[in-house]
Amino acid sequence: MISQLIRSATSIGANVCEANEANSKKDFINKIAIAKKEARETRYWLKLILYMFPTDKPIIEKLLQEGQELNLILAAIIRNSKN
Repeated sequence: MISQLIRSATSIGANVCEANEANSKKDFINKIAIAKKEARETRYWLKLILYMFPTDKPIIEKLLQEGQELNLILAAIIRNSKN
Protein backbone atom coordinates (compact mmCIF):
# COMPACT_ATOMS: atom_id res chain seq x y z
CA MET A 1 0.00 0.00 0.00
CA ILE A 2 2.81 2.39 0.80
CA SER A 3 4.35 1.93 -2.63
CA GLN A 4 0.96 2.57 -4.27
CA LEU A 5 0.56 5.69 -2.14
CA ILE A 6 3.99 6.95 -3.17
CA ARG A 7 3.29 6.28 -6.85
CA SER A 8 -0.05 8.08 -6.88
CA ALA A 9 1.17 10.99 -4.75
CA THR A 10 4.26 11.65 -6.86
CA SER A 11 2.22 11.30 -10.04
CA ILE A 12 0.22 14.38 -9.04
CA GLY A 13 3.25 16.63 -9.25
CA ALA A 14 4.54 14.95 -12.39
CA ASN A 15 1.26 15.56 -14.19
CA VAL A 16 1.09 19.18 -13.06
CA CYS A 17 4.63 19.68 -14.42
CA GLU A 18 3.53 18.08 -17.69
CA ALA A 19 0.49 20.37 -17.78
CA ASN A 20 2.74 23.41 -17.48
CA GLU A 21 4.46 22.33 -20.69
CA ALA A 22 1.25 21.38 -22.52
CA ASN A 23 0.99 21.96 -26.25
CA SER A 24 -2.62 23.10 -26.11
CA LYS A 25 -5.38 24.11 -23.73
CA LYS A 26 -7.00 20.70 -24.18
CA ASP A 27 -3.72 18.96 -23.33
CA PHE A 28 -3.32 21.19 -20.26
CA ILE A 29 -6.80 20.35 -19.00
CA ASN A 30 -6.22 16.66 -19.64
CA LYS A 31 -2.99 16.60 -17.63
CA ILE A 32 -4.57 18.50 -14.73
CA ALA A 33 -7.52 16.08 -14.83
CA ILE A 34 -5.08 13.17 -14.54
CA ALA A 35 -3.41 14.90 -11.57
CA LYS A 36 -6.85 15.28 -9.97
CA LYS A 37 -7.54 11.56 -10.43
CA GLU A 38 -4.19 10.76 -8.86
CA ALA A 39 -5.04 13.01 -5.91
CA ARG A 40 -8.27 11.08 -5.44
CA GLU A 41 -6.37 7.78 -5.61
CA THR A 42 -3.86 9.06 -3.07
CA ARG A 43 -6.71 9.82 -0.67
CA TYR A 44 -7.99 6.27 -1.20
CA TRP A 45 -4.64 4.77 -0.19
CA LEU A 46 -4.45 7.09 2.82
CA LYS A 47 -7.89 5.91 3.96
CA LEU A 48 -6.78 2.30 3.73
CA ILE A 49 -3.62 3.06 5.67
CA LEU A 50 -5.69 4.86 8.30
CA TYR A 51 -7.87 1.78 8.63
CA MET A 52 -4.81 -0.42 9.13
CA PHE A 53 -2.94 1.98 11.42
CA PRO A 54 -5.53 3.87 13.49
CA THR A 55 -2.85 5.03 15.94
CA ASP A 56 -1.53 7.35 13.21
CA LYS A 57 -4.94 9.01 12.86
CA PRO A 58 -3.92 12.66 13.46
CA ILE A 59 -1.18 12.60 10.83
CA ILE A 60 -3.19 10.69 8.25
CA GLU A 61 -6.27 12.86 8.74
CA LYS A 62 -4.13 15.95 8.14
CA LEU A 63 -2.83 14.39 4.92
CA LEU A 64 -6.38 13.50 3.87
CA GLN A 65 -7.45 17.10 4.45
CA GLU A 66 -4.53 18.42 2.39
CA GLY A 67 -5.37 15.90 -0.33
CA GLN A 68 -8.95 17.17 -0.42
CA GLU A 69 -7.73 20.76 -0.65
CA LEU A 70 -5.43 19.81 -3.52
CA ASN A 71 -8.31 18.06 -5.26
CA LEU A 72 -10.43 21.21 -4.96
CA ILE A 73 -7.60 23.37 -6.31
CA LEU A 74 -7.15 21.09 -9.31
CA ALA A 75 -10.91 21.07 -9.91
CA ALA A 76 -10.91 24.89 -9.89
CA ILE A 77 -8.03 24.97 -12.37
CA ILE A 78 -9.96 22.66 -14.69
CA ARG A 79 -13.16 24.69 -14.34
CA ASN A 80 -11.41 28.02 -14.93
CA SER A 81 -9.44 26.65 -17.87
CA LYS A 82 -12.61 25.54 -19.61
CA ASN A 83 -14.09 29.05 -19.39
